Amino acid sequence: MSLPKIPLAGVIGYPIAHSKSPKIHGHWLKTLGIQGAYIPMEVEPVNLKDVILTLPKMGFVGANVTLPHKEAIMEIADFVTDRAALIGAVNTLIFRADGKIQGDNTDGYGFLENLKNGAPNWAPQAGPAAVLGAGGAARAVIASLLDAGVPEIMLSNRTRVRADRLKSVFGNRVTVYDWVQAGNMLDHAALVVNTTSLGMIGKPELRVPLDGLSPDTVVTDLVYAPLKTKLLETAEELGCVTVDGLGMLLHQAVPGFERWFGTRPEVDRAARTAALL
Repeated sequence: MSLPKIPLAGVIGYPIAHSKSPKIHGHWLKTLGIQGAYIPMEVEPVNLKDVILTLPKMGFVGANVTLPHKEAIMEIADFVTDRAALIGAVNTLIFRADGKIQGDNTDGYGFLENLKNGAPNWAPQAGPAAVLGAGGAARAVIASLLDAGVPEIMLSNRTRVRADRLKSVFGNRVTVYDWVQAGNMLDHAALVVNTTSLGMIGKPELRVPLDGLSPDTVVTDLVYAPLKTKLLETAEELGCVTVDGLGMLLHQAVPGFERWFGTRPEVDRAARTAALL
């Protein structure tokens, strides 16, 4: 009688030691009593394709993908979901039983779920969203907000050409502001999202003027180290509802875990604590 296979998954990046994903998935595997494993894998770009094609042969059912591989994976997967194609990046791989590799992007889903949980009174139709930054995370955020029904995205990035590129992807519901004018977006924003690394431990502070914020504005920061950035601290002092970035990391992990291990995990206080250990 053959024993059941132990499903394996993991996260691929370069570097990868900083990733909280093994702690999150490890916590869920343990608390749900699932026999399986989730491991960090440091893979150089030159070896990425070989590694991806080898993993299914080793018993892997899927993997998360993080920097710098999220775009390169688009070329390796046999097919990608519509949302991954729109965002232009993959963060979740599913190694299917038919041998095909499917790429998905759950960042937008994770962002919206975190926002709904942290600011339950926020409504997409409440008004424009001001988005700071124009990298891969911004693409996921913009795609999810437009899909949810936000009427307008006001976008600003230190390098304007990158913001203009996103406008060309997402169309006329996106308005681009020069970085020196970024503070002006906040006067009209129902939601403010920082997708840049500014304010992260070891990075420069976000120096956008925040005096345009009103107590009705919801403010969220994708940075989660520190959990309470200066942006969130200031917004809180002004009476805004604030949402930290850790929840997005937890929520984006849910669809992959469910697909790989067959059970939908809970994003609760224990999961947050496990991620911070």
